[in-house]
Amino acid sequence: MQAILAMIRKDLQLFLADRRAVVMGLVAPVAIASFFGSIFSGSPDAERAKIPVAIIDQDRTAVSRGIVEGARGDQYLLVSNPTADEARDAVKKGTLAVAVIIPQGFGDAAGRAFFTGAAKPELNVLRDLLQSARKFYGAPAPAAAAPAAPGATAAAPAPRRGLSMPYAVKEEAVTSGDNVSYNGYAHSFAGMGIQFLLLASIDLGVGILLERQRGLWKRLRSAPISRLSLLAGKAASGSLIALLTLTVSFAFAMIVFGVRIQGSLIGFAAIALATALMASTFGLLVASLGKTPGGTRGIASLSVLLMVMLGGAWVPSFIFPAWLQRLTVVIPARWAVDGFDAMTWRGLGLQAAVLPTLVMLGFAAVFGTLAVARFRWEEA
Repeated sequence: MQAILAMIRKDLQLFLADRRAVVMGLVAPVAIASFFGSIFSGSPDAERAKIPVAIIDQDRTAVSRGIVEGARGDQYLLVSNPTADEARDAVKKGTLAVAVIIPQGFGDAAGRAFFTGAAKPELNVLRDLLQSARKFYGAPAPAAAAPAAPGATAAAPAPRRGLSMPYAVKEEAVTSGDNVSYNGYAHSFAGMGIQFLLLASIDLGVGILLERQRGLWKRLRSAPISRLSLLAGKAASGSLIALLTLTVSFAFAMIVFGVRIQGSLIGFAAIALATALMASTFGLLVASLGKTPGGTRGIASLSVLLMVMLGGAWVPSFIFPAWLQRLTVVIPARWAVDGFDAMTWRGLGLQAAVLPTLVMLGFAAVFGTLAVARFRWEEA
């Protein structure tokens, strides 16, 4: 135990003495998470970018004018009125999100369809293929303008005679409490913290490879210390450094951006410990499988980037296609991100932390077992 504690103390001293390691481990995740959080925060007080939309009114009736005025009143739209050819060219170039062409005769046809069940007229909607990511802004989709009876105007609040929608729709965001809402900073700091934990684990693995290359592990083998004890010391020091990274990241998020642990504090701590241990044992696995420090770093870095990207650390996993969401359950970063989300902005209880914690401890056990089994004292 004294030897393990000595190794832990030595690794922590080396980490704190290395300015590059401290910056990459503590400062970089805070800076990048702040940037991502500012984009995906969905704060109601934040100024949202308006979506450029063109409406080409070829009908020139009261109905079509009502549609245009209704769109102009939407706080999320920036409405323009180019020609049809200009709008099509702008959508093609990506400078315009959506163009809506109201054809001639639309108003009369809409009135007939509304009252008699005749064929419904069509609005020609031209859209950019990349306009499916609007949820990032946390804005609800603009309400579609329903065809009105002939003679109706956009500024007619009084009820009209005739057929009308017999009910209204009220949207409600369902959370665990009245004061709990989505916080993009909570998600971004969790994601970036996990990313840099895994990147730090690469440094741990490459450091072991360098020590082996220099013959240090060969000398340690002659000491009365087992291989398991040596690797356990490395895993413990790596876990402590990972916990330090998470602590600094979330402390900054709480002080500056108001992130709160809305769920279980014990559950949050359990997920943090399991995440740190998973990242540390992943570093041991990198060391056991790697050959040269340089080559190992490149392959491991690519693996980590893919892991955090598919795990929802960069953008929330709920925007992934359904097949990808099912596939990413085999990635430990996905469980870590979902676990932190559950304990922060989702405000879920301790029971929601049990499964992510157990899954990550399972990954840590697999990584650690493979590392011990395949570790070489000397270079091949």
